[in-house]
Amino acid sequence: MITKSTIDKVYEAARVEEVIGDFVQLKKSGSNFKGLSPFTDERTPSFMVSPVKQIWKDFSSGKGGNAVAFLMEHEHFTYPEAIRYLAKKYAIEVEETQQTDAEKEMASERESMLLVTEFARDYYERSLWESEPGRAIGLSYFRERGFSEDTIRTFQLGYNPDQWDALTQAALDKGYQIEFLEKTGLSIVRPAEGEKPARQFDRFKGRVMFPIHSMSGRVLGFGGRTLRSDKKVAKYMNSPESEIYHKSKVLYGIYHAKQAIAREDRCYLVEGYTDVIQLYQAGVENVVASSGTALTPEQIRLVRRLTQNIVVLFDGDAAGLRASLRGVDLILEEGMNVKVCTFPEGEDPDSFARKNSRDAIEAYLEENARDFIQFKTALLTEEAAQDPIKRADMIRDIVSSISRIPDRIKREVYIQECASLMRISEDVLFNTLAQMGRKQQQDAARKPQRQEMEVVRPEPGETRVDVQYELERKIIELLLLYGTQTAEFEDLVLKEAESGELVMEPESKQVRVFEKVYLDLQEDEIELSHERFRSIYFRLIERMIADAGFDLNTFIAEMDADGVQEISSILMEEEKYRLHSWERKDIYPKDKRDGLAQLVTETILSLRSFLIKKRIEQLRKDTEAHAAETNREVLEEIVNYLQLNKLLSQKLNRILSC
Repeated sequence: MITKSTIDKVYEAARVEEVIGDFVQLKKSGSNFKGLSPFTDERTPSFMVSPVKQIWKDFSSGKGGNAVAFLMEHEHFTYPEAIRYLAKKYAIEVEETQQTDAEKEMASERESMLLVTEFARDYYERSLWESEPGRAIGLSYFRERGFSEDTIRTFQLGYNPDQWDALTQAALDKGYQIEFLEKTGLSIVRPAEGEKPARQFDRFKGRVMFPIHSMSGRVLGFGGRTLRSDKKVAKYMNSPESEIYHKSKVLYGIYHAKQAIAREDRCYLVEGYTDVIQLYQAGVENVVASSGTALTPEQIRLVRRLTQNIVVLFDGDAAGLRASLRGVDLILEEGMNVKVCTFPEGEDPDSFARKNSRDAIEAYLEENARDFIQFKTALLTEEAAQDPIKRADMIRDIVSSISRIPDRIKREVYIQECASLMRISEDVLFNTLAQMGRKQQQDAARKPQRQEMEVVRPEPGETRVDVQYELERKIIELLLLYGTQTAEFEDLVLKEAESGELVMEPESKQVRVFEKVYLDLQEDEIELSHERFRSIYFRLIERMIADAGFDLNTFIAEMDADGVQEISSILMEEEKYRLHSWERKDIYPKDKRDGLAQLVTETILSLRSFLIKKRIEQLRKDTEAHAAETNREVLEEIVNYLQLNKLLSQKLNRILSC
């Protein structure tokens, strides 16, 4: 178990904007940052990060919290995993108490699988550097590929010995379970058949190993390359699909490339592991690979969190280049900007990077990266030659790609460019584009549609808003934002005039907001009805009374995951309006601090009034079930409440008119 002192150091050092910036491209927006949601498929930013409050809020999914909560949501970390990740990021030594057997057993299956893959990574690395076969075979291969020692260690490359169960037996000896070795695909288990006993052996026997990392650096799976010349043996082998490894959702190199992608605002997409490693070693670090699989929307969205710009790099003599262009159409569908670059004949990203310096590589990419329409036009024109039928098909193919672009302005610009390049009427192309659009709509209409929610109009007098919930939430918001601030409150005190009539007389006093809230609610014996708000309320009041130097970030750090999400949701509620940049439209919302005392008093009075009306309604229902004598007592109580509510309404109207 991680010690509290370590957790405190992590929370003190961690900056939410830095942590999230490793996964999402953030842009400055006033005092905050904004970006595309990493949890939903969106094209308009609704993800906000507040460096001042050290929290984030995703308005498209409703998720929110602090840096730890983000890692738990985005990377599916457990709380200890998130703390360890941040400790590593900020170079904080993790102090731990001894874990009990019961605590070890509570580790999730996912965590057990991740621990197994990380053991395998370490084992493969040790085999590469410390064993004689590893150095003679594995290390020699990597050096022949031109990889430096630093690069090999950066990408944690390794070697699995050419023995049937080298890794499997080593893992079992260390106490790892065969169940998780099999589930991660590191080991293959053959059950007993007749007289043949059960067998278990390594999947990657005798291969050099390429760990596949998540965006946060956890090892999800492996790619293994055989060094044999036997054509019956697959050259590359990947980990099978598992609870932790989904190849369609992973890009090789994303962990090492993410910061460079965000910094350069561009991502280079290649095909293989060695392409990534060689370019990275040459200094072009913003590069990832689809690992030989067809590009998927999930992989593209990984990149889109960091940049809107992708450059697809193809081999100079790549077979099936036209088929590879389908990936370009997928990138266009995601609303991203895509360029294509091919290398000279006989070259691929790996070989080209080995022969050239970083400056030469970047200059080549800058000069030769062409817009997708220019590239596709040149490629297909060569194929069509003078054949008019093929030429017509080629134009239709290009328009089909353009039809996938969600932005209308971009579509029109590309149609105009295509018309110019192909020397064809824009009207014809626009008509073709419209036909394709109609066909796509018809195809979509044929697909089973999700059942829409029926909209039910409320009956007269029926309310769909939980007024008490909203008012209690507002009280928590006021305490979080302004609890320790002092304001001058004008209190209307109920007094008896000389005539004997009850009247309200104003009294002014300066108190802190949390004192005002606490004393007013105590006076009326009001307790918040919603459990989560009640828990947060009492913890806030307790801390603010005990600690004159109350710190909101420390308070949030001590909350559980549900509490953190609730608090961040409350604190960031106003920030969603900043997404619309009202200032650019010369609209300047009033700062709540300008009328803090009025806002606090109005909220408390509104809650009082609501609860009184609720009590009156209950009493009226009770009269229907009681005898006449009892009813007389209930009616007297109703009259008293009505009189009190009248006074509160007068007081509330006075506050609102200030």
